[in-house]
Amino acid sequence: MLIKDPGFTAVVIVTLALGIGVNTTVFTLVNAVLFKGLPFEEPDRIMFVASNNPSKGRDRMGVSYPDYVYFRDHTRKFQSLTAFTGSAATVSDFSGLPDRHNGARVSANCFSLIGQKPLLGRDFMAAEDRPGAPPVALLGYSVWKNRFGGDPTILGKALRINEVSTVIVGVMPQGMQFPFNTDVWLPLIPDANLEKRDNRGLQVCGRLVPHATQAEAQTEMGVLAKNLEKEYSAANQGVGAAVRTASEQFNGGPIRTIFLALMGAVGFVLLIACANVANLLLARGISRTKEVAVRTSLGATRANIFSQFLVESLIMAGLGGIVGIGLGELMLKILMAKIPFELPSEADVRLSLPVLLFTLAATTLAGIFFGCAPAWQASRVNPNETLKEGGRTGTSTGKHRLRRILVVAEFALALTLLTAAGLAMHSFWNVTRIDLGIRKDHILTFFLPVSQERFTKADEISSYYRQMLEKTRAVPGVVDAAASTGTPLQGTFGGMYFSVSGKPVADPSLRPTSPFQMVTPGYFATYGVRIVKGRSFTDQDSEGSARVAMVNENFVRRYLPGVDPLTQIVSVDQLIPGAAKTGDIVPWQIVGVFHNVRNGRIREDDIPEIDVPFWQSPWPQAAMAVRTQGEPGALSKSIAAAIHSVDPNLPLANIKTMDQIFDESLLGDQFVAALFGCFAGTALLLAALGIYGVMAFGVAQRTHEIGLRIALGAGKEQVLRLILREGLLLASAGLGIGLLGAYFLGRAMQSTLYGVGTIDFGAFCAVAMVLLASSLLACYLPARRATRIDPIVALRYE
Repeated sequence: MLIKDPGFTAVVIVTLALGIGVNTTVFTLVNAVLFKGLPFEEPDRIMFVASNNPSKGRDRMGVSYPDYVYFRDHTRKFQSLTAFTGSAATVSDFSGLPDRHNGARVSANCFSLIGQKPLLGRDFMAAEDRPGAPPVALLGYSVWKNRFGGDPTILGKALRINEVSTVIVGVMPQGMQFPFNTDVWLPLIPDANLEKRDNRGLQVCGRLVPHATQAEAQTEMGVLAKNLEKEYSAANQGVGAAVRTASEQFNGGPIRTIFLALMGAVGFVLLIACANVANLLLARGISRTKEVAVRTSLGATRANIFSQFLVESLIMAGLGGIVGIGLGELMLKILMAKIPFELPSEADVRLSLPVLLFTLAATTLAGIFFGCAPAWQASRVNPNETLKEGGRTGTSTGKHRLRRILVVAEFALALTLLTAAGLAMHSFWNVTRIDLGIRKDHILTFFLPVSQERFTKADEISSYYRQMLEKTRAVPGVVDAAASTGTPLQGTFGGMYFSVSGKPVADPSLRPTSPFQMVTPGYFATYGVRIVKGRSFTDQDSEGSARVAMVNENFVRRYLPGVDPLTQIVSVDQLIPGAAKTGDIVPWQIVGVFHNVRNGRIREDDIPEIDVPFWQSPWPQAAMAVRTQGEPGALSKSIAAAIHSVDPNLPLANIKTMDQIFDESLLGDQFVAALFGCFAGTALLLAALGIYGVMAFGVAQRTHEIGLRIALGAGKEQVLRLILREGLLLASAGLGIGLLGAYFLGRAMQSTLYGVGTIDFGAFCAVAMVLLASSLLACYLPARRATRIDPIVALRYE
């Protein structure tokens, strides 16, 4: 039967393959990122331990080194705990050429805990994460292969890593980049800064003892956190502990919502595809009523007829599933090539057994879903009436009711999906219109990864960066240059505790925190930041002059309402280069207020900020920004040469124009909007084809009736309105039902959107108009065909 009608079979298989293919693609990604455990030994027993402070609204904090040691030494539910933190690594090869890689500092037991062994050499030994231990490192496979040509004799050789001679003791296997897409691992050696109890910069994970559960581990860690709070009330006040799985640790928040929303979107596409196929099969079933009547007359039971039609549907579903898997593999390759954010290195994004089982389940359910309705309809055919009517069975309104219901359902699903796309696109549009607070044109930025240990004196740092700026400004085509401890859209130095004059705080740990940044005098001019009040920094704001500061508008609104900010003093702990602890509290006179700059994530618009002169608080590591007359990328080599004239061994890290940084900050929103747009477009096409199929089949079935209407005097406009009205009624019913789904979807997506309300009337109206227009077009073609019916031919039709 399928071979007998190859065109029909091909349309059904392609429609199903499209629905199953997109589901397979997205589920592969969702399974790898959200559901699948780490690819380590017994991954279900690996849990992550984090700090939290519900009283301050902090749900996800790191763990301090002293807290980690206490947890490690007192736990009974974990076999062992390990700690790690990100740490960029500048690696110089044997010729002295520096290169920058993702690095991590890990406890010596890290790889034995997760069950990973080096490809070459050995793991870290227990004594190598202790103070005074000789510097050693492990290299990632890609660095070893690409940078050092896969040299097996690299073991035991010393490389300069972060300007320290370090012995390479091992090479990790290909694909092993735990915990942060890492390429270079160093031992986590505690120092005075790391041992500060309020320095919560570590991530901690552990392996549960056999038969222990996450809930039991959570209870134990909660008790241990309470013990620390009692003993160290100043640093650990309100600080608890949370035990999470890998998925909960890395994939919570917006990314989980986005991925699940995408899974729901492709599920809608599959449902619409199934409804379309069901409509096709119902239409085909009506044309096969005489065949079914003959089969029934020859002794076939209702069960025989039902099973025959259902088996045909399942076979087509199976073929669609096979084609869909191939299509899904192709879509997955395209998706991975275009995905704008870095997935966890442990995410195994490929077609696997769970994915294939999911595809099998989706295929089977699809076959049953679209196969039951035509099978049930065929099994109810009355052979006597059918053979007497000579083929006109099925033309009544009642027989078309199910097909119309399916079309209404298609439009409801399509509206819901189109609304999601509309909300995502509206959100993306809003993000592209955000006021960054800077002029992003003609700016080249880069980071200077100077070692923390290189400079310990403020005058050495100031002299070093004055030379850098002098050489950079001398490059032809450079308008201005500045150094700072942060970059717009990429983050500031970090947060610092502060207090405002006239508002003393008895407990220093209860002071508010604010992003803190040290900038050279040309910073505001280079980035084009608008000064709202007061003045900017000048070269006279040096080490020997009065300490001054600038704050942004958010800071004034939140902490200085109703007062003149230029009369206020902000007190901040002193930062000492090379020292682990901060110094005394230093007062800074506010001399200027600047327009808000998006220094963190592009969507964060309520962040206060304190800036101080770089020369009054110098720091070894800084970013540089260069404003140019022409295309900034064209000057990158000349600027690099100027930097190397001061420091030949220093690499320029993360060289990007400000336009590139801005474009990259939009990639996530753009990617989500594009995906939803593609899926919504597919749903719209399927829904339009569905209503076209219903109307075209209805016109064909009503040829006799339409011919009679024309013979009795109905004009072409009346026939056209008749067909279009029926189609638009179906579409309107679908829109009405779909609005409810769109509302709930808008609520579910709220955390992922920017500047878009739960009820976005603009998006709703836009997608409704698109759907109505597509339905009008889909109905017009069969309606136009109806107006051309010859009444003489139509009356002889049967």
